Amino acid sequence: MYKEIYLVDDEDLVNTVNTIHFRRMGLEDRVKSFTNPELALDDLRFRDDPNVKTLILLDINMPEMSGFEFLEFMMLESFPESNEVLLVTSSEADTDKEEAEKYRKYVREFITKPLRIEHLEDYLQSANR
Repeated sequence: MYKEIYLVDDEDLVNTVNTIHFRRMGLEDRVKSFTNPELALDDLRFRDDPNVKTLILLDINMPEMSGFEFLEFMMLESFPESNEVLLVTSSEADTDKEEAEKYRKYVREFITKPLRIEHLEDYLQSANR
């Protein structure tokens, strides 16, 4: 089970809705919400235990830094594979799906917004097997 859950989306409303999903599953105490991806990256960098199992819900299209740039930093800085990313995006472009393949080390799924609680529950159950 994930010890930490990072919500990284430049739209506060999206993070709020996703926080509500996790609250319904009893996981709200693990959620950290960021509208600035650079702050989320810093928080991940400077954790006490970088190897803690972490779920990151990451938007692709953000003004400060794209989700792919975020993933590029994860690769360059050799983040542990215990950081698992769900790309949650409004994009359905094949080019974005192809780009996500480059980060297969971290990216577990490519999900089109809005993220449904059923999808989260299914993912969390399969991740615990």
